[in-house]
Amino acid sequence: MQDEYRTVARAGVHETEVNRSRFLCALAPAATEQEAQDFVASVRKEHADATHNCWAYVIGADARVQKASDDGEPGGTAGVPMLQMLLRRDMRYVVAVVTRYYGGVKLGAGGLIRAYGGAVGEALDALDVLTRRRFRLATVTVDHQRAGKVLNDLHATGREVREVRYGEEVTVGIGLPDAEVDAFRAWLADATAGTAGFELGGEAYGDA
Repeated sequence: MQDEYRTVARAGVHETEVNRSRFLCALAPAATEQEAQDFVASVRKEHADATHNCWAYVIGADARVQKASDDGEPGGTAGVPMLQMLLRRDMRYVVAVVTRYYGGVKLGAGGLIRAYGGAVGEALDALDVLTRRRFRLATVTVDHQRAGKVLNDLHATGREVREVRYGEEVTVGIGLPDAEVDAFRAWLADATAGTAGFELGGEAYGDA
């Protein structure tokens, strides 16, 4: 699995102009391919009068789904450069739609490739991008007497506390970078005089 990837924080639009043609790049997070397709459809509907609505999306932390469309532009001059820009920037779970309003000047294949790829690159520079890092999920169980101090220490050191459940014991779900698992296990044993339970789970991604 990839250690980290980047995605957009929220949907947004950035406009560029090349030789009187307007290029509007709409970016949005997309957890699934269906979400990406729905976003493409909504932009197409909003800009039904545009010359082209070209798109690309990457789904999966490992970029397992990669799709792109030139939407009537010459083959390989729009969707592919957009997709390449997303991949070059390590973007995942993201969809980009570049809407073109033709300005009367033909750009040629090279010009189109630069314009579409550049529209995505400029939008990524202008909009909020998040880095998400791979974590090991872990569960800490601790008695009520020590739970308050453990939780305070976790928050103070910036640990990602994912959930807290109160029962006979207090169960705390956390996320840990792989490299810190052993050090955390030692710290926990020291902080609770060896009374806390610690169990490693699967993997997930969280904000870096």
